Amino acid sequence: MTDRPKVADYMARNLVTLAPDTEINRAMKLLLDRNISGAPVVDSSGQLVGVLSKKDCLRAALNASYYQEWGDSVADYMSGNVHTLDADLDIVAATEAFLKGPYRRFPVMQGGRLVGQISRADVLRALADQWR
Repeated sequence: MTDRPKVADYMARNLVTLAPDTEINRAMKLLLDRNISGAPVVDSSGQLVGVLSKKDCLRAALNASYYQEWGDSVADYMSGNVHTLDADLDIVAATEAFLKGPYRRFPVMQGGRLVGQISRADVLRALADQWR
């Protein structure tokens, strides 16, 4: 029996990250320009403090439309209760985490530090590779 692949084998390592004080409209443009559904939010010391999703950006855009002004920060809209996966977690356990929750991607941690991000597509690719 071969060892199952790990999250670290399929995660994205070159991440787009945001700072909590980034203006929400700049963060939204970055997500749209990069065609990504969300990004980890890290503080000045590199610690993961949240995640900003396109859904969070929709909330900000609606709020800005209602009040006819921008100016809020990422910290005002990000999700602060971040669910993460460990880089050494096997891909089957990662798949189960996706199936149990609404998340499209998880930040990946190793030794208490953000080292990557894994998406549903990454996990599906890992499972498909197992069938070959």
